[in-house]
Amino acid sequence: MVLSRLLSALLNKAQVVEKLAELRPIRRAAQLTAYAWMKARIAGKDATTKLMKFKTVRQIRHEASGLPKNVGEVGRRAGRLRDSLVNDRKIQPGSGKSEGCSFSI
Repeated sequence: MVLSRLLSALLNKAQVVEKLAELRPIRRAAQLTAYAWMKARIAGKDATTKLMKFKTVRQIRHEASGLPKNVGEVGRRAGRLRDSLVNDRKIQPGSGKSEGCSFSI
């Protein structure tokens, strides 16, 4: 408890914070943190872009935006979703090969 109060008091002083910021280990830790954060952000964007290439994902987002009005409409939507899943499973975008999807639901 005493240690936390002492640490808190030291970190609230501008001179101490400035001296700590000049230390190489602190600067390096800040650089590594910023690097890791940027890499994670870029990887997340890339994964989202790849996922949105699949017609099924776009269709699920579109179908989720509107509520079905009756049972017949639910059946039609389910059929379109099934067809889309089958097509995405047969051919991946850009490859032309007959392989499975690269993502799981």
